[in-house]
Amino acid sequence: MSAEQQPAQTTRHEQTAAAQYAGFTWRALIIAIVATVLASYWIDKTEVIMLFTQITESVPPIPAVGFLVLLVLLAPAMKRVSRYLTLSRREIIVVYVFLTVSTSMAGPAIIRFLINIIPILFYLATPTNGFAEYQQYMPEWMVPHDTEVLRTLYEGSDAGRIPWGAWATPLVAWGIFFLAFWLILMGAMAVLRRQWSEKEKLTYPLEYLPLEMTRGLDTGRLLSDFFRNPIMWTGFAVAFVYNLTNIINAYIPSVQALGKYYDIGALFTERPWSAIRPLTFHYRPAVIGFGYLMSTEVALSTWVFYVLVRLVAVAGAVVGYEPAGFPFLKEQSMGAYVVLGLALLWVGRHHIAEALRTAVGRLPADRTANEPMSYRLAFIIFGLGLACWIGWVMYAGMNLRTTVVYLTLVLLSAIVYARIRAETGVPMIWAFPYGAHHKAVTQIFGTRWLHPTDSWANATIFSTLLFMSRGYFPSLVGYQVEGWRLAESVKMRRSAMSWVLIFALLVGFFVGMWLHLRSYYQWGAGGLNALSGWGAGEAEQQYVTLVSYAKADAPPDVARSIGIASGGVVALALVVLRSVFLRFPLHPLAYGMATSFGHKLWAPLFVVWLVKTLIFRLSGMATYRALIPGFIGLALGHFFTAGVLYGLVGTFGGEQFQRYGVWFG
Repeated sequence: MSAEQQPAQTTRHEQTAAAQYAGFTWRALIIAIVATVLASYWIDKTEVIMLFTQITESVPPIPAVGFLVLLVLLAPAMKRVSRYLTLSRREIIVVYVFLTVSTSMAGPAIIRFLINIIPILFYLATPTNGFAEYQQYMPEWMVPHDTEVLRTLYEGSDAGRIPWGAWATPLVAWGIFFLAFWLILMGAMAVLRRQWSEKEKLTYPLEYLPLEMTRGLDTGRLLSDFFRNPIMWTGFAVAFVYNLTNIINAYIPSVQALGKYYDIGALFTERPWSAIRPLTFHYRPAVIGFGYLMSTEVALSTWVFYVLVRLVAVAGAVVGYEPAGFPFLKEQSMGAYVVLGLALLWVGRHHIAEALRTAVGRLPADRTANEPMSYRLAFIIFGLGLACWIGWVMYAGMNLRTTVVYLTLVLLSAIVYARIRAETGVPMIWAFPYGAHHKAVTQIFGTRWLHPTDSWANATIFSTLLFMSRGYFPSLVGYQVEGWRLAESVKMRRSAMSWVLIFALLVGFFVGMWLHLRSYYQWGAGGLNALSGWGAGEAEQQYVTLVSYAKADAPPDVARSIGIASGGVVALALVVLRSVFLRFPLHPLAYGMATSFGHKLWAPLFVVWLVKTLIFRLSGMATYRALIPGFIGLALGHFFTAGVLYGLVGTFGGEQFQRYGVWFG
């Protein structure tokens, strides 16, 4: 290579690198932040004040879908007005990914759960419930101790004034808590990404919607092929009519509607078959739509496993074994997720070892790889996040062994959930053993394990961190892996998308906290269903249980511990069978989904399996591919009609729209 050629090639390389960063512009970031703030008002009306729909609980969140549609439709017009107003495809994808994280943070099972759980020991304390004895174990940097600050939170303050001075330290502290856990997840997923995406060729089905909606924008076309496809509009119309008739029926009962579900279990009224309940056929357009993109064997396995575990309940009734909660689905799911998480790490062990050797300099780094971050940085932020999170929790009062056990259970579940999103694309934020991590600790070890000494600090903080298990913050890891995949698809550097994800988390946390504090101090959290709604009920019961430990400790729950172990054994058996018999039809991930959220997933995935089976047997791959836009249109039509359209009409329409509730979870 001549000396004259070197500068030209360097320039071209720099231009390529700059182009790959083009999606992460200040313009896109500012639009994303403004959209988050605007969405907060929408979330406030729909979820906090009126509570007629949970627009942050869908996957992807309704605000992200709504702004994606808006930006795609406005893009051609803005380009004609001025090229400075034209958003590129990458920029729209950045805004979309940002909103999937930032608006989810304001959802019912993250910020709303947190802000409903931490003041309960103080506001609901009475001379008889014993809560006051445990207030000393809640540090002031976690929650204000001022009774007037907390009273006005629940009862409203003069002119809606927020006592920012009292909340400043807790806001910073909890911001560090969430950021540390977010970095743990990012570090772990950055290491596993290549194993899943390039070696195992996972498909990330949920990226199809934003990619198809934005395809062709950079070429100046008015609408992409996706919006020109009549098959897509057919699916959209089916979802539109389904939702519209349901909504109208809530206000005009004479209008016939399909409804949201059909209770098959109600047909079984006599023992032992009545034990098969709950067996409800839920109509889930989004699950059917996106489920069409998952493998047929996953769809088959999910409904088969769910029916099998319901039949186990029937078998228990036949032999007279019917302890409360049998057959312990959540416990089975917990055991399955632990084993599946360990199995994923075992399968990727060679890649993880290679990444570690690269991080410490024993192997040369591939500088051409478009990684979310270097392996060295991935291990560093994983380690720093881990140390910070463990240090935070222990400084609050939890001991090391409880912290490590609880964190391990939550992290393994998060890894499995990320794999489910990457491999199957199931659009359910609750497709993990929510609540089971927290219960598993006392089910396996007994309650005495939480207070080995006379101090109750460990048990109190452990009770407060219920939201990490019962809420869905760890499952936001799905948006991490999908965000990186979208970056690759629009030829943007994944490292730039990593910064988008970090900014989205921080902006989402502080905007979400401001949203709730603003409404609670203006209207009073007690008048906005905070005490009877999301989180507070679980929190109060958790603290009631905590107080009961002082009177009589509960021994390990043998039956439920066996349920956890049996779930792990079944999952391990499925993993082994899949590795030995390549055509073994039952998928291990489906067992985890069936036992965690199978009551909502089995029916729509049965429809997916039936439809795809018929298509492949009667028509073939060409027909399957031709119908993909129709099924994605079904999901989009559901999100648009029940989420965007009804959410906006209800927001501005008043309290009468509380008659019909839309719950995407």
